[in-house]
Amino acid sequence: MDQDILAGLCKLAGREHVYQDEPLCRHTTFRIGGPADFFVTPDCVSVLEGLVAFCREREVPFYILGNGSNLLVGDKGYRGVIIQLCKNLNQIKTADESILAQAGAMLSAIARAALEEGLTGLEFASGIPGTLGGAVMMNAGAYGGEMKNVVRRVRVLSREGEILELTGEQMEFGYRTSAVEKEKYIVLEAELGLRRGDREQISACMKELQERRVEKQPLNMPSAGSTFKRPEGYFAGKLIMDAGLRGFSVGGAQISEKHCGFVINKGGATAADVRELMRQVNARVQEKFGVSLEPEVKMLGEF
Repeated sequence: MDQDILAGLCKLAGREHVYQDEPLCRHTTFRIGGPADFFVTPDCVSVLEGLVAFCREREVPFYILGNGSNLLVGDKGYRGVIIQLCKNLNQIKTADESILAQAGAMLSAIARAALEEGLTGLEFASGIPGTLGGAVMMNAGAYGGEMKNVVRRVRVLSREGEILELTGEQMEFGYRTSAVEKEKYIVLEAELGLRRGDREQISACMKELQERRVEKQPLNMPSAGSTFKRPEGYFAGKLIMDAGLRGFSVGGAQISEKHCGFVINKGGATAADVRELMRQVNARVQEKFGVSLEPEVKMLGEF
């Protein structure tokens, strides 16, 4: 069966774009994760469409991967096909006061393109280590900005294999959610609406936000960004800190001493370490404050 799947994937994507038993720790910012049975890097949208249709027809599990920046992959890996977009489907085009980018384009690269064109509105995203597809799906945000403020339209692939175009309003953006997540769509590309601005001011804003990130976040350590969603009326990091958990660790996983909202891989952490740490942190916060922490990090694969 595996050989049939391999042959089918190679026929669609080309042998040079298909890998077997690929360690996913190489493709997540946590630097954690066992092997995927198959790992494919499509080089165009039509190949992506074909791969998705193939997996659905054969009932083979598949997962669309960007930069792996909000993801914890199990130590036993993933039984199925990982389709990674950021390697090849990452084109960025600017026109007037808008940017059209493919789902695999890094947010940081799109923000740089906006700066070069003197377009303002995307400064908040310049330090987010994810791709456009993931950012659109979860309505990524930082420092008062959110994707919903800049998304004009999104081209997606539906579960039925149809290509749909959604307006910003149809995206139903909410806190860390959107129609893409609810309907299990696959983002192909998005158009962002920006405004003309002063290049020097845009650059200064991006530099200031980056300095704030460096000062407050453990950017020098592997992590998946904010580990827990913000509970209504609270900040997850402050709750964790006030529960006395700064620096708390399980195995190689640790609550960052720099920012308690981050779990870091201090060296050799396993997915089991991270999950157990998250469980204990949630239990302590619930016991002390009566607040339940919901993971922001997505879980994938066999643990």
